[in-house]
Amino acid sequence: MNDSEKTAPHHPAPWNKGKLIGQKPPLKLREIWALRTRLELAGKIRELALFNLAIDSKLRGCDLVQLRVNDVARGGEILTRASVVQQKTHEPVRFELTEPTRAAVAAWITKAGLTSGSYLFPSRRLAPSLNTTVRAHRQGMGGTDRRQSTGVRHPLTSPHQGHADLPANQEPAGGATPAWSSQAGKYRPLPRHRGR
Repeated sequence: MNDSEKTAPHHPAPWNKGKLIGQKPPLKLREIWALRTRLELAGKIRELALFNLAIDSKLRGCDLVQLRVNDVARGGEILTRASVVQQKTHEPVRFELTEPTRAAVAAWITKAGLTSGSYLFPSRRLAPSLNTTVRAHRQGMGGTDRRQSTGVRHPLTSPHQGHADLPANQEPAGGATPAWSSQAGKYRPLPRHRGR
């Protein structure tokens, strides 16, 4: 046997070699204050209130975004202590709101104009209306659907419609017409992958 035949085959290094996996170490006190200071200097009131509330309550993210204004405030005053039922465990969690957190939450409620029944951190993506799609909102506001305005055909429309956005004598960019539109019924199904 040769020396080359005796060597073990080369295996690539594991994806997590040298990386920190599993539970991450908690933030240190100086890191928390550094983040708070950066958020204050940047004027990011929403993020500061969310960060401070997360640190004080130790709630999961899904529980934080489900908080309502009346969970942390009553009669225009921010509570010093609050209690929330967790979604995952269905256990109540009691926590104390520190002075920086109360100030940040009060500033956020004032800036966002939130009422007592509204979510404390409403979605920024769905701000126009929480139960409509962006396309429906655009159409309701007098805008047009972007696909209709550009003349681009939706990829799931019938292949018998051809290229509605091109004149009859013009081929699409990139060469010939795709096989699915010009040769309807003349395609073979893809072979199924068989295990080895």
